[in-house]
Amino acid sequence: MSERADSSDPITEVLTSIVGPVWLKVGRMFRGTDHQVISEAHIVYDADGIRHAGPDSPSRDLIRMGQKKPDLYLPDHTILPGLTDAHTHLFLEGGETDPAKRSVHLKLTAEEQLDHAQSRLERLVALGITAVREAGDKANVGLSLQSRYGSAQRGVMPHVDAPGAAINHQKRYGSFMARPTEEYDSPAATVAARIADGAHRIKLLATGIINFEKGAVTAKPQMPAEELAEFVQASRGHGKQTMVHCSGNDGVANCIAAGVDTIEHGYFIDDDQLARIRDADMVWVPTFAPVQFQVDQPEHIGWSEQVCTNLQRIVDAHSRSLVKAQELGVRVVAGSDAGSHGVAHGWGFLRELELMQIAGISATQVLHTATGAGRERMGYAERFGALQAGYKSRFMLTTHDVLNDVFHLRRAKIMVFDGTILSAGDDESQPGL
Repeated sequence: MSERADSSDPITEVLTSIVGPVWLKVGRMFRGTDHQVISEAHIVYDADGIRHAGPDSPSRDLIRMGQKKPDLYLPDHTILPGLTDAHTHLFLEGGETDPAKRSVHLKLTAEEQLDHAQSRLERLVALGITAVREAGDKANVGLSLQSRYGSAQRGVMPHVDAPGAAINHQKRYGSFMARPTEEYDSPAATVAARIADGAHRIKLLATGIINFEKGAVTAKPQMPAEELAEFVQASRGHGKQTMVHCSGNDGVANCIAAGVDTIEHGYFIDDDQLARIRDADMVWVPTFAPVQFQVDQPEHIGWSEQVCTNLQRIVDAHSRSLVKAQELGVRVVAGSDAGSHGVAHGWGFLRELELMQIAGISATQVLHTATGAGRERMGYAERFGALQAGYKSRFMLTTHDVLNDVFHLRRAKIMVFDGTILSAGDDESQPGL
């Protein structure tokens, strides 16, 4: 096993010294396949993947010849899969709170944006994030990172799944990350062009954004249900899924009618729509962090007291919808919208998980949304997000009680990423991530 960790740590010393499969026994295991926790569990893994995970001891053919007991017994440790941030914009610097400086960043060349994005990406694994689903950029930064991930020389970097440029309409919301469908003569032609660029899925902008001064989505949806359905059909013809930016009741209704795969944001969603999303086995990615940042730090935008009241009302309603979605059995998947104003890559995702817990769902429910909730439905090219035989050996070990409070995800942990071991301390020790 290769090493990138503190060699003074006795656990990492053992993990990095073993040649062949590693057998661990831990106090608690969260497999990510559901909300359940297993006590006194075993895992066997090597650089190629997980061989065994569960309450039973592994069979002899899965461990090293002659081995009779685990390499380590860690009764005080919890093991859980690496996290997936299912909505990011790697080309944007979310940690920058000054609007003027953010505008300057958008004017960087594509090559400069890619260099910055690569640096952000490489730091995520130490925080526990081992996969990201990009949500669109017109300079194809995400596609370049997706390609780098697929190369033999990638090193330690999260799995990247990217759509390339999002698709909008001319003179409508999203020009900073999208190219208009009017560049082509049909939705099918637009989809074909994105696929030719290397898109793993198709990102659509079905609506604009929330009018915070009025506390509502006031603009009509960009795309009617009929048009969205054409994009869905064309995407599925290429074996690709649709991920759709959408807020407002009318926009959500259009997405449901069109049969999209994932609804991103979904502010102002209602209970009946949540039930229909469940019945259609769609995915909802709620993205609390960008709006909560504006609640917490309105001075960066100059919001009035009335706008702050609107923002809090919107977050409260979104929280109630999240709780209802869990009660109904909606497939909820966590995404931070990192790159948005005030949402830094990495730490912004950990904040997203904290906000989901604050909204009213349990820590294990939150962790499921960030691990295995989307592993089968989301159509990823690799198997990750679960402690299960045949999945990637990408997981964290921690002595902190993350299964009862996701705020502990910020604290010290050991990350296993294929053949590499990384360690990370508390958030205060890692500025600038």
